[in-house]
Amino acid sequence: MNTMLLRKSVLGIAGLAFAGGLAAGPLHATAAHAETPVQGKPVAVAVVQGDKPDASKLIPHGAQGAQSHLTLDDEQTGNAKAIIAATKKAGLPERAAVISIATSLQESKLENLGHLGDANDHDSLGLFQQRPSSGWGTPEQITDPEYSTTAFLKGLKQVDGWQDMPLTQAAQTVQVSAYPDAYAQWEQQAADLVAQHWNS
Repeated sequence: MNTMLLRKSVLGIAGLAFAGGLAAGPLHATAAHAETPVQGKPVAVAVVQGDKPDASKLIPHGAQGAQSHLTLDDEQTGNAKAIIAATKKAGLPERAAVISIATSLQESKLENLGHLGDANDHDSLGLFQQRPSSGWGTPEQITDPEYSTTAFLKGLKQVDGWQDMPLTQAAQTVQVSAYPDAYAQWEQQAADLVAQHWNS
C-alpha cells in the first residue's frame, strides 16, 4: 500500500505502518560550515571545535540512495530532541541517535501517534510505531518518547555489530519492516538533527 501521511489527519494516515514499515516486537523475528554570502560578500561562520559530533560517526557509510527531507514543526523537533536525550541517557553514541531518528522519521514522521482507530495498522503506536501486542510495552509506555526510544535502543543493542552496519540494516533488524530499505532515505536529516541538537 502506498499512501501519503497527512499530518494530524486520521483520514490521511490509513496504511501508515505499511508506508512507514511494520513494527514487530523487539527482535522477535530474529557540515562542514561553508562561507555564507551576505549581499555578495562572504561571511565566515565561526565553528567551535567539539561543538558538533564528528560527521564520520554520524554517517560512516555515507547516506545511501536519494534522501528525503521534512520541514519539522516544534513538536517534531521536540521529539527528535527527546530521542537524543534518551540515547545519551542510555550511554549510547551519536550513531544510535541517528539510527533512532531516521527510524522515527520513516515510521511516524517524528510524530508521537496515538491509536488511529480503523486507520491504524494493527495496534502500532508512538514515534516508532511499536506494537503492544508484540511486546514493546503498554500503549501508555509506547507513546512516551523516552520509553519508546529506550525500547528501540534496547533492541538495537541486541543487534550484533549495529555500530558498523548500514543504517537501514540496523533499523530493519529491530523494526522488521515490510519496507526495509525505506529507512535509508532519512539518514542525512537524522544526522543533521543529531549534529544540531546533541550538545544543545
